[in-house]
Amino acid sequence: MANLNTHYMGLAIKNPIIVSSSGLCNSIENLIKIEAAGAGAVVLKSIFEEQIMMEADNFIDSSDSSLSAMKKGFNDILTNRSYDYIEAMDYMKNFAKEHTLKAYLDFIKVAKKSVNIPIIASINCVSAYDWSFFAKRIQEAGADALELNFYILPSDVNKTAAMYDEMYQKIISDVKKFVTIPISLKLSYYSSSLVNTFMELSKSGISGMVLFNKPYNPDININKVEISSGKIYSSPDEYQRSLRWTAILSGRVGCDLAASTGVHGYETVVKLLLAGSNAVQVASLLYEKGIEEINTLVTGLNKWMDEHNFKTIDEFRGKLSQVNIENPAVLERVQFMKSYANII
Repeated sequence: MANLNTHYMGLAIKNPIIVSSSGLCNSIENLIKIEAAGAGAVVLKSIFEEQIMMEADNFIDSSDSSLSAMKKGFNDILTNRSYDYIEAMDYMKNFAKEHTLKAYLDFIKVAKKSVNIPIIASINCVSAYDWSFFAKRIQEAGADALELNFYILPSDVNKTAAMYDEMYQKIISDVKKFVTIPISLKLSYYSSSLVNTFMELSKSGISGMVLFNKPYNPDININKVEISSGKIYSSPDEYQRSLRWTAILSGRVGCDLAASTGVHGYETVVKLLLAGSNAVQVASLLYEKGIEEINTLVTGLNKWMDEHNFKTIDEFRGKLSQVNIENPAVLERVQFMKSYANII
């Protein structure tokens, strides 16, 4: 039997299959099932920047009687000391944020006591909000690593590509000042110069990059003539985007790579490892077929390695990355055009 033990972001994991951040990772019961099914590590459900800000706003407007004394004091300030309004508002919102963050930190602490696989916390960032203080608390709660999910759609006509890159770098720099645990970035494929951007980010002191986060795409309902939600779960052919960029970046970036999106079978796990991924993240498959499918992936990977006489992951990881194949252009679109020129 092959040895599936490997490393991701410096963490020792029993196999390269990681359950990605999702609602499946939001209960201790599921974390125990995920470990039992054979996952190498788990990324907890993200805490969202919008979630924190919304709960802070709701706290101000809440009629919860248990907080009446504090709200009375707040209202007294508004009535008698209006010049302190901004400071008082900040205090109340910070109190609400603390309540939201404490629940997440408490979950990390319980998770660490409940399972033995690495626990990776996750923050979903949409702006340069000051995450440094919370990252420090995540580390103190016992998380083995932290994944920053940069879910930022570059749709602002007033922002250049350089401005987005600067925002990424600032968030990383701010967080790195306060934590020593490994940090990974879950990134979008929207970039004017993806390879250059990712190579620069990999030099910032991070330990890993996840390719890619899956955006929730809109659709149009032509019967109701309105915007609707697109498909939530990934489809089996969506792995090809991650495969291409993993293969191109492997051996070039200064950190580990985890491939994500479209992983619906062990064959895809094998392909992404051959492309150079250090780990593979999965979620949609588990929603559709159940957490026990992790075992199917692990068993399939093990069987494939035995059939091809590979004893360890390192023996074949990156074997088909761009830096290791004879014809690197095969991974680029120009090669596709050349290949099909004779049928046009």
